Amino acid sequence: MGRTSKVLTGGLLIVALAAVTVPAGMHLVPALLPGETVAAAPAAQLAPTALSAVTGITPLSASAPLPDVAKLGAALDGALALAAGGQFSAYVTDASSGRVLYSNDGDSPRTPASNLKLLTATAALTALGAGTRLKTSVVAGQTPNELVLKGGGDAMLSAGSSDPSAVMGHAGLATLAAQTAAALAAGGVKGPVSLRIDDHLFTGSALNPQWDGGDVNAGEIAPIQAMALYAGRFSASTADAPGPRPQDPALAVGLSFASALRDAGVDVAGPITRTAAPATTPHILASVSSATVARQVQYLLAESDNYLAEVMGRLVAVKEGMEADNAGSVAAVRSVLARLGLPLQGAVTVDNCGLAGADLISAHQLVQVVSHLLDHAGTDAGQALEGLPIAGLTGTLGGRFGEPDTVEAAGLVRAKTGTLNQVSTLSGYVVNSHGRLLAFSIMGNKLAGGPASAMPAIDAAAAALANS
Repeated sequence: MGRTSKVLTGGLLIVALAAVTVPAGMHLVPALLPGETVAAAPAAQLAPTALSAVTGITPLSASAPLPDVAKLGAALDGALALAAGGQFSAYVTDASSGRVLYSNDGDSPRTPASNLKLLTATAALTALGAGTRLKTSVVAGQTPNELVLKGGGDAMLSAGSSDPSAVMGHAGLATLAAQTAAALAAGGVKGPVSLRIDDHLFTGSALNPQWDGGDVNAGEIAPIQAMALYAGRFSASTADAPGPRPQDPALAVGLSFASALRDAGVDVAGPITRTAAPATTPHILASVSSATVARQVQYLLAESDNYLAEVMGRLVAVKEGMEADNAGSVAAVRSVLARLGLPLQGAVTVDNCGLAGADLISAHQLVQVVSHLLDHAGTDAGQALEGLPIAGLTGTLGGRFGEPDTVEAAGLVRAKTGTLNQVSTLSGYVVNSHGRLLAFSIMGNKLAGGPASAMPAIDAAAAALANS
């Protein structure tokens, strides 16, 4: 099958998937239109914007048969046996009834890699609210000619003008500079100004000691600060790949803003310095706001963005009144999940993006998180579902599910990927051939051949779920 045929098949399957909802309190909200956000709605209602491309909605049949457990188990065992070596665990449930359909070491803690982002996304949407926006402000300093650039947690700033249609660059420094220049002129401020930055919103070490130095040096992550350009990168063009990163993202924002001020006709003199304490002045000269938390969370899931996941974790800590450092952000995410009935007993989490090899969680617990999102699709937390990559089409699954034994699942599997040097994981949901909604997690650890060696087997297992 050629690439064009695969895309067409996947597209038709997406429409078929989107035309299905889940009865008995379970509501499926697939994301068909990249960049759109589902407005918060009561749990008993579908969010209409997620289904705007669908002409009809047919409920799942309550009489749809459950998969044959023996046949499904054999198919999953056979698929995972395709991998050469490694340690695999998996857990599958029927989302409507909660019945366990398959478990292979499903309660054994494993390294989740970026599947851990499912926890962070759920906590961020729950604690912060899907419609919340993050503000970057310019406030008056101690003298009329002193400006303070105050970070509010937006890591997706751009150097150019604000783009209301974008997630990355929704708030632009050129727009902020133009507003600031106008405010200075209106206030009669003349002559050069000095610029200071206030990034006190986050505390503690900007790098997690649990992250491997090689991953940091390779550009998998950058120091976590209260404002950054392009999710802690030098430009938007490098947002989909590792590479060199700013070692002081907040200062990089300050330097870019100073340049934008000069372009706007404001003379900036002297070096850019940090404020000794958080700015408390109420006099805001200008501000720009980010895309909503929902859209940022959907981006971090689709693209598996480590930097943005860590920023969201720290924002949850701020909201929860906890220390916005590495340990505080991890504790805050777990606290929110515990309130949701997801206490994660026995799980070990030391970061919020899954880059740390010390993270441990079971496939069963990941399925519980996915099931929570499905069961609350009409709420803020449920908007995370729109960020889950679509097999063969979007995000980190865009290049997968193209082989003859998996292509029939393209467009049907929606799941978060996870990849480390010896780890490959996949957790999400699928509507099978009989119309049952299945939640699943498949985790491969100790992969001597690397993550790519396990992906065909994991994809084949997910395809077996779709065909069950």
